[in-house]
Amino acid sequence: MFERMLIPTIENRITVGIFAFLATLVLLGWAAINEGGRMKAFEELQHARAIEQGAGLFATNCTRCHGLDGKGLANFGPGLNNPQFFGHDFFPEITEQINSLNAEKVGLEAERSLVSTTDARKSEIDARLQIIDVQLSDLSKERDPQLQAAMDAGYNPQQPDRLASLGWVGTRDAFIITTLIHGRPTSGNYWPNGAMPAWSQTAGGPLRMDQIEDLAAYIQNWDKGDEWTLADLFAVKQFAKEPVDGAPLLILIEQLQASGGVLPEPVGTDVAAVLTSLEGVTGDPARGDALYHNQQTSQLGSSLACSGCHLQAQNGVGPMTDGTYTRASTERLADPALAGYTAQQYLVESILLPANYVVPGFNNAMLQDFGQRMTVQDLADIIAYLETMNQ
Repeated sequence: MFERMLIPTIENRITVGIFAFLATLVLLGWAAINEGGRMKAFEELQHARAIEQGAGLFATNCTRCHGLDGKGLANFGPGLNNPQFFGHDFFPEITEQINSLNAEKVGLEAERSLVSTTDARKSEIDARLQIIDVQLSDLSKERDPQLQAAMDAGYNPQQPDRLASLGWVGTRDAFIITTLIHGRPTSGNYWPNGAMPAWSQTAGGPLRMDQIEDLAAYIQNWDKGDEWTLADLFAVKQFAKEPVDGAPLLILIEQLQASGGVLPEPVGTDVAAVLTSLEGVTGDPARGDALYHNQQTSQLGSSLACSGCHLQAQNGVGPMTDGTYTRASTERLADPALAGYTAQQYLVESILLPANYVVPGFNNAMLQDFGQRMTVQDLADIIAYLETMNQ
C-alpha cells in the first residue's frame, strides 16, 4: 500500500514539489499580508481591555476627588473628562489674536523701560499700548460671554490647553502617568481638601505600573478630539486651579513672624520619641479640627488636608473620620499585628508611618512625609481632635 502512495516517476515528483513550494509561498504571503491587521486587532483588544480595567480602578480610587463622571468635584479635584484637559480651544482664532497682542504688549513694555528709549519713542509706545488694550477688550467681549458658565466654575479662556499652561512638552499620556506615579504633593497649597497623593507602588502608593497605565488609558478614552461641544465644557464641575507662586513662602514668613523668627522642629518619625514628647504637650481639638480640614496650616506652613481622603461618610480613599478613636480602641487594637499598642500610639504611627499598618479594605494611599510637615504641637492638636471622634 505504501508503494501506491509514492509518485512513480521523478518528473512527477518534481512537479508535485514545485506546487507544494508555491503553495507554501502563497500561504506565507497571505499570512504576512494579514499580519498587520491581525496585530492591529490584537492591540485594539488589549487597549479596550486596559480601558475597561482602568474604569474599575478609577471608580475605586479616583472618584472621591474627580467625580464619578470624571468632571471634577468643587474644591476636591479638577475634571479630567474636560475639553480644557485635552487642549480643545473653542475660539482658536480669537485666542491666537489675543496671544499675539499680549506678546506685542510685553515687548513694547520692555522697550519702554529701557534707559535708551527716547521720549518720542515712549509716546509712540504709549499710543500703541492703548490701541492694544482696546483690541484685547473687544476680543474678550466677543468670546467671554459665550464661556461665562464655564468661567464661573474656574475656567480660564486664556488657557484653553491645560498642559500648555503648565509648560508640558511631552505627550498627554506621559503627563497622566507621571502625575499618577508621583502625585502632586504641593497641590495642597491651593486645594482646600488636600494634595493629590502618589499612586504608584514605587512612590509609596497602592498601584502597580500596569494599573497606572490602565488608568491612563481610561482617562485618555474621554478625549473627543474635535467633537467637544460647549455643553461638554459647561458640564465640568471643577476646573484646574493655577498655583500661586510664592504662596508657601508667604505662609512660612507669617509663621516665622508669629514664632519670633525661629520655626519649630518637625515632629519626625521616631514614634517612641514622639510619644514621649506628647506627654508634655496639651492638644487643642479645635485647632486640630482646623488642621484636619485644611482651614489652617501647620506650624511649618504646610497644608495637611486630612479630610481630603478621610471623609465624614464611608466612601473615602481612607477610613472615615467619624468614629476614628472608637475604631482605634475597639477594632484596630484587636488585630494581633497591633498587640501591645495604645490607641494614641496607633494613631501617631498611622500618621507618621502610614505604611506600617494598612487598614484592611484600604490601599496605602496616604502621604509618607507628615513627619516633616508638622510639629509636635500640630500632631497633639490632631490627636486631640481625633479623640473627639468617639462613638
